[in-house]
Amino acid sequence: MLKALANKINDPNVIRIYLTTLGLGAAYGMAISVIAVYLDARGYKETQIGWLAAWFASGIMVTAILSGYLVSKFSAKIVLVGALFTYATTVALFPFAPNFGTIAALRFFDGAASVCVWVASETILLARAKRSIKAFITSIYAMSIAVGYGVGSLGAYFAANVLPNERIFLVSGALTIVTALFVAFKLDRSSDTHLVEETAEGVPLGTAERVPVGTLIARIKASCFATFCYGYFQSSVVLFLPLFMKGEKAIPEDKTRLITFFFAGGMLLATNFAGRIGDRHGHLLVMRLLAVVGTTMIASFVWLNGFWAMGVAVFVAGSSLASISPLSLALQGLQTREYSRATAIYNAFYAAGMLLGPPISSQIFHLHGGGPMLYHLAGLWAGFIVFAQVFRRDDPRAARETAGAIAPQVD
Repeated sequence: MLKALANKINDPNVIRIYLTTLGLGAAYGMAISVIAVYLDARGYKETQIGWLAAWFASGIMVTAILSGYLVSKFSAKIVLVGALFTYATTVALFPFAPNFGTIAALRFFDGAASVCVWVASETILLARAKRSIKAFITSIYAMSIAVGYGVGSLGAYFAANVLPNERIFLVSGALTIVTALFVAFKLDRSSDTHLVEETAEGVPLGTAERVPVGTLIARIKASCFATFCYGYFQSSVVLFLPLFMKGEKAIPEDKTRLITFFFAGGMLLATNFAGRIGDRHGHLLVMRLLAVVGTTMIASFVWLNGFWAMGVAVFVAGSSLASISPLSLALQGLQTREYSRATAIYNAFYAAGMLLGPPISSQIFHLHGGGPMLYHLAGLWAGFIVFAQVFRRDDPRAARETAGAIAPQVD
């Protein structure tokens, strides 16, 4: 499979980023699967868990724009290796943190390291991808994340039978170190060098003047809103859905660890298909339709009962809402030289969602219960559906249709 993928992409650095994402995703999946239950067992309340997630998001938000500068100054490879080692350190120290303040500091640096990984990886992918297969490349990137999360979630589920949750964080850190060493020895230093492609008239692509930040945000506002919603939703659900299932649905604690697996499974199976449909019919249109499905699934969490019923709903939510992320990257349609700045801004909006989601969700959960908390998440995605409808002309394909010049699609 990897050989066939390499033949299609014809760039070993892209394949190496997929493998890096797979390894880090597995480390993330292990830690995420047990973090809420671990903190709950240590006596932290829902509101405190929410604020700890906000510290993680604040690390992302503070570092997001800086990460784009670091990538351009030192190279994506150097930033990626440093960030991976930093994440390994923070996750390994997590179970030894003696109090709330120390945990919050570790979560902050966890977020800072994570966003540096994302910006470096996405800059390499977007810079090295040919225009004809950008959506394909971003969808495989998302699938790598999904596989990693699924493997990590399953690993945490089985490891919990022989290891305490504290040791699972150590395994996550060790896996990240292995991933960092792979990047250090295998990824090319020039992996983030932009490809130079030409139009049919022989004019180099990606040579336009850099635009002001405000103009850049205006161009990618639909992508930014989508990733804000996803960050808000993901950071809230990963923390509080297991607690909701355990406390209000009477589902055993060990089974709640499989929720990440179901979500990642849906993401894995649907992402590439959604990307291809988006290439043909418009990325923003498909994002809007996926949001309708995902919103329905979030609302269904409230009235569904039983582990398998909720597992199926989580699977469908993953296949719809998680598929929006790679589509939103492909939606941007920017000049090549804008990718590092746009990726940094894009991740800053993702961080803003992660920063606001857990504290607000935790307050609603604490005061009113899990049902209203889930309904407010559904309401957020409903807002995106309206936004995507109002600004549907932001889709580059829609603009081409208006101009009567639709480019042929390449599968």
